[in-house]
Amino acid sequence: MSRVRPVLDRALGRTPLLHLTVAHRGRARWLALKLEGHGPSGSVKDRSAVGLLRALHDEQPLTPGTVVVESTSGNLGLALARLLRDVDCTFLAVVDLKTPLITRRMLEADGARIVVVDEPDGQGGYLLSRLRTVRELLAQNPGYRWPNQYENWAAPEVHRTTTGPEITEEAGAELDAVYVPVSTGGTLSGIASHLREHRPDVAPVAVDVRGSLAVAGSAGRRLIPGIGASRPSAFLKGADSYDRLVQVDDVEAITVCRIIAEDLGLALGGSSGCAVRAVVADLENDRAPRGLSVCVAADGGGKYRDTLYSDDWANEQGIAEGIAATTEQLRREGLFFSWREPHHLEHQRL
Repeated sequence: MSRVRPVLDRALGRTPLLHLTVAHRGRARWLALKLEGHGPSGSVKDRSAVGLLRALHDEQPLTPGTVVVESTSGNLGLALARLLRDVDCTFLAVVDLKTPLITRRMLEADGARIVVVDEPDGQGGYLLSRLRTVRELLAQNPGYRWPNQYENWAAPEVHRTTTGPEITEEAGAELDAVYVPVSTGGTLSGIASHLREHRPDVAPVAVDVRGSLAVAGSAGRRLIPGIGASRPSAFLKGADSYDRLVQVDDVEAITVCRIIAEDLGLALGGSSGCAVRAVVADLENDRAPRGLSVCVAADGGGKYRDTLYSDDWANEQGIAEGIAATTEQLRREGLFFSWREPHHLEHQRL
């Protein structure tokens, strides 16, 4: 009997909701983080990987020795590598130069083979170049399988049936808005679909980084892996895809990550910092919900010690002065994070 289904089913576990208070410019709001870093491989992409591999297995069974190839900025690759290793399949990860070295080592430790793309795609990132490489590999190796996280509706579906219901159940009646970082758009699409059906009073908010084409805008340099894209999302085209979009500056998001680490000892990934920065921006514009805002914290900060949390890296990227100036400004405006209630979680700390 195939081990694929049991392995995939075991990989879907609940993640906690951490409640905070964010203060800024004399206002305070209730904020909660959906800590997807507590998943088996440490990110929200654990769920996406399960949905994608289920669909791939239903289409044609995944048998030992099968090679699965996918383009990834890191987190989906880590999830796929772990799951495919456990069913005796091989994962070929097409990554790029922005993928942290720590992530690459983790992929290799889980048995993945890595192809590193070093050609920018002309749209502020490497996505289009990675996808071209995937298609070349498929053409050269007809037996390879491709989940295609960018267009496969199995990814939004798993978030519609797991992530969305968990958020509404854990947050309760006070839930007012869910801020979701966008890369492929699958997580937001699935959560929004659940909200439309079961909590139409709750606003799904798309969070993207400036320089990304995932939702809207123009292409530009992007520094944070796991958010943004070099092309529009295939999942966010309908009127029900989300209520509104908040675009954030990546330097400001990195600064917010560092402030949260300083205030709480909690290290978040860059896309999580983008979601929190979006809430703070809504506070500035008096658009923040009056009830509970939930941010999908896609992963923790452990993989980014040598990048987002590193002063050396910030200097290399030419953003160290920007981070220092933004920190000074936000602190002067009173930005501060605190625990809202007693908590008993083991957080990922720097």
